[in-house]
Amino acid sequence: MQTSSTISLQNVSVYRDKILVLSDVNVHIEQGNFVYLLGKTGSGKTSLLKTLYAELEPEEGTAFIAGYNLMHIKPGEIPFLRRKLGIIFQDFQLLTDRTVNSNLEFIMKATDWKRQEDIEKRAHEVLAKVGIPTKGYKMPHELSGGEQQRVCIARALINTPRIILADEPTGNLDPDTSRDIIHLLHEIGRAGATVILATHNHNMVDEFPGRVIQMAKGKIVEDTHG
Repeated sequence: MQTSSTISLQNVSVYRDKILVLSDVNVHIEQGNFVYLLGKTGSGKTSLLKTLYAELEPEEGTAFIAGYNLMHIKPGEIPFLRRKLGIIFQDFQLLTDRTVNSNLEFIMKATDWKRQEDIEKRAHEVLAKVGIPTKGYKMPHELSGGEQQRVCIARALINTPRIILADEPTGNLDPDTSRDIIHLLHEIGRAGATVILATHNHNMVDEFPGRVIQMAKGKIVEDTHG
């Protein structure tokens, strides 16, 4: 039985533009796991994350996440799936023409937050949680790379997701800032969320242990529970 807190992929293959990008993927992740997807660029990490948030469609096997069957998910269901997920990108993907608070408000209104008082309160809560409570009035270009990534994490936390998908969240950051971001994600994991973090940085795995799913050439080649 698949629960809303389970990720389960069995014998999954995924094609993009008729090219095989993932094959024979078997993985089961329970609620509260902190999981690294470890591998070189092109190993399939991003394709696996895109499969989990339904940007890529699996064509073989069985695939469940957050109570949704990815093999049969309807286009109209995808936004509701993504509301159950927190997605963090390497390149931030902030709206550059508006403040941090407005970036967060944009997401909240898109996910049916109505009352302005609730929106403002939640924006402050998530910014405080990621350690930048006074940055809401700033424009993205006024923030450091690390601060922008913290805004992205705050954005991902808005709807209190049980699953966080982070695609190379430290790829554009210096080592010290990267360490701070990984530490923050571990804190979020310790609070009960499932965190799946794609990275090629072995040092972070050594410093912040977790389950390691090693990927190469579109396949899982090793799965080690930390």
